[in-house]
Amino acid sequence: MSKERIIIIAPGRGSYARENTGVLNKYKSSIIDQLSLIDSKRESSNQITITELDKQGFKSNVHMVGENASALIYACSLADFYSIDKNKYEVVAITGNSMGWYTALALANSLSEEHSFHLIQSMGSMMKDKLIGGQIIYPIIDEEWKINEEKKNYLNKQIKKYNAYVSIYLGGYVVIGGDSGSLKSLLSVLPKNDKYPLKIPFNGAFHTPMMNLLSSKVELLINSLDFKKPNIPIIDGRGKIWSPFSTDINSLSSYTLRHQVNKTYDFSTAIEVSLKEFCPDKIVLLGPGYNLGGAIAQIIIKNNWLDINSKDDFKKNQNKNPFLLSMGLNDQRKKLC
Repeated sequence: MSKERIIIIAPGRGSYARENTGVLNKYKSSIIDQLSLIDSKRESSNQITITELDKQGFKSNVHMVGENASALIYACSLADFYSIDKNKYEVVAITGNSMGWYTALALANSLSEEHSFHLIQSMGSMMKDKLIGGQIIYPIIDEEWKINEEKKNYLNKQIKKYNAYVSIYLGGYVVIGGDSGSLKSLLSVLPKNDKYPLKIPFNGAFHTPMMNLLSSKVELLINSLDFKKPNIPIIDGRGKIWSPFSTDINSLSSYTLRHQVNKTYDFSTAIEVSLKEFCPDKIVLLGPGYNLGGAIAQIIIKNNWLDINSKDDFKKNQNKNPFLLSMGLNDQRKKLC
């Protein structure tokens, strides 16, 4: 029987939430050695181990801060990736959202396990003393999960007016980065839509020019990481494909530690390119959680992929023969492991 072709998507910050407590210890059998490395590195830095963090009762001011959230999410994503039955599925490409790019580098062996964790822990800890700016998220879709151009244009004008930045294009949502004044203005002027606009807790103004304030710290990382060509194609936050054969490792390093740190991360384009260039049988969203599922569905709808043209189409397809499989959902996880 031929294998099904899958694209892997690694989640970013915010995916480890209260309902995910204990998930790492539940599925850690696939990454015993990697988890031992992560825990020992954290212990040597006088940090609580990831294994212990995952066992503790969830506290937002503990589990969601950068130095803990990044490591938790990375470990959970590793456990999910190595749980997938490779006899049934062939991974043809890997991408991710925001911090998920670092996970993608690890899964494609562009960085060793030790260097991958060093990168993730270092980037996650850079603002542990004080956050630089913040982020809010706002929808630009209608009830059928289609992009509303009027909403999109209005939002872009407000972002520019209040000197904020587009941090991430996230399907039918825009993540906005800025300083406290800019975000306060946007929170007050943007029309209320259910819980939106929503300020994202414990996040800085990632993927914006405000991150240039960290440039000296980031530059120190460049010489401490040994990048290699990926053994599986990876798609970055511009939609560029880094292939096993043509990747220039200096360019990959520069993109990772310069461009994507202070420029908009276009997750929507990354998924579009993944679909059109690799034509997968399935898309697999790694855990923890599955909060990227809606954004991925909206990108599928935008591209009319598999003739899915609305929220209702997507739900019908998922009920019949799901194209998007989330490791954070038990019934879908069983199809993959």
